[in-house]
Amino acid sequence: MDINYIRNKFANKEYLFTCHGDKERQNDNLLISELLDAIKNGIIIEHYEDTGRGESCLVAGFNSEGKPIHIVLGMFGDSLVIITVYIPSPPKFKNIYERIKNE
Repeated sequence: MDINYIRNKFANKEYLFTCHGDKERQNDNLLISELLDAIKNGIIIEHYEDTGRGESCLVAGFNSEGKPIHIVLGMFGDSLVIITVYIPSPPKFKNIYERIKNE
């Protein structure tokens, strides 16, 4: 999975939300259009191995007003799946691209 593949899936509306992903989007008051903005300008900052549900990745991007957004994506058949969405912040993230390391 690479960022161009993800962008194409979003452009063709070949994506689904998990219940958790949509609930988290609503909890952070994020519109679907904001997620689309974040995908358009975002980058993959973490890849996750197949943990039994297939490979996934974390995309970091910004909405049109500069709000940082993280989107965890996986695959279900031919569709991209939005596993969760959130606004990155301490104590887990130092900034949008860097996770705080627990020592």
